[in-house]
Amino acid sequence: MVKFAADVHLESIVDVEGTIASTSERILGCSHQTVELRVTKVFVVSQAAAQLPLQIEDAMRPDNSEGPSVNQDTRLDNRVIDLRTPVNQAVFRVEAAICRLYRDTLTAKGFVEFHSPKIIPAASEGGANVFEVSYFKGQAYLAQSPQFYKQMAICGDFTKVFTIGAVFRAEDSHTHRHLCEFVGMDIEMAFNEHYHEVLQVIGDTFIALFKGLETQCAEEIAMVNKQYPAEPFKYLEPSLILPYKEGIAILRANGVEIGDEDDLSTPNEKLLGQLVKEKYGTDFYILDKYPLSVRPFYTMPDPTDQRYSNSYDMFMRGEEILSGAQRIHDAELLTQRAIHHKVDLQKIKSYIDAFKYGAYPHAGGGIGLERVCMLYLGLNNIRKTSMFPRDPKRITP
Repeated sequence: MVKFAADVHLESIVDVEGTIASTSERILGCSHQTVELRVTKVFVVSQAAAQLPLQIEDAMRPDNSEGPSVNQDTRLDNRVIDLRTPVNQAVFRVEAAICRLYRDTLTAKGFVEFHSPKIIPAASEGGANVFEVSYFKGQAYLAQSPQFYKQMAICGDFTKVFTIGAVFRAEDSHTHRHLCEFVGMDIEMAFNEHYHEVLQVIGDTFIALFKGLETQCAEEIAMVNKQYPAEPFKYLEPSLILPYKEGIAILRANGVEIGDEDDLSTPNEKLLGQLVKEKYGTDFYILDKYPLSVRPFYTMPDPTDQRYSNSYDMFMRGEEILSGAQRIHDAELLTQRAIHHKVDLQKIKSYIDAFKYGAYPHAGGGIGLERVCMLYLGLNNIRKTSMFPRDPKRITP
């Protein structure tokens, strides 16, 4: 039997019969360290190829460590084997928990989950970063977000909605945090007095998510940290809400030249995240009241200062993970803003019409699942948290 077992290739699927016995010494290389299996029979269910494209033990080494390692492209080209490492098993269990906690938290708050179309007649976020597809005798687009449809659901008297689904962005971005297809976790909610009611709900949802990961995924987080060490994620309760103007002032005080109505560049976002961490002791915060000129056409202007808007972004470890705002719920104002942004009104007619028959004031946001998972675990590349990533250079496997 020993000779037979020795000839079985690595990564083969086997059935083993034997008896479990306690050990006198701990077996440090195993997950169960106080017992051993005394094998009596071995059956090969599925024999793996003799030569593997990568070795599991090499894929388990940290980046830039001594000894053989596996580069990112080799991992992704052979993702089925790469997923077998303990760290990848842990990462995607954490990601599944993020989805579950998001869904359970919002459901408990009275939200209704819905599903939006992914083939749409007009670019939902505007701009050129959209995939165009042929649609019988016409043209259509892959949804950049469920934005229009979650707002239309609000107008249909579903006053609290969320959705989890694929989002497509035709961005030729070759960075550690961009994908052409990712999982969007979107939320939209009607409010009574002020859009900060929604801001509070979203902030509380993230707090519930962080707490849930701490209690439900402690073993998985520890496993990831063994291969990819990171500082524990810190947050405040309630969440820190920082006015945009104050964020600009913090950057200027640290030598950054930036205008009042300029958008934040990626380096400035990261720097601000570091400065906020130093000052307030949190990796998660909300930046509120962005300049109107850098937000989509459906964003509600600030009624006290038309240069700004009732919009916000949320950050983890200095990187944006949510973009949101109060939406314009008046059809006439929405039309004016669409014209200002040179949006084809005919293509969004059904969207604008939804606000002609009575519409609640409402706000919401869109979250990137893979980015939340990456930043919570302190990983350095979003491809580590996308099981089968799609970027400008990768469409397989």
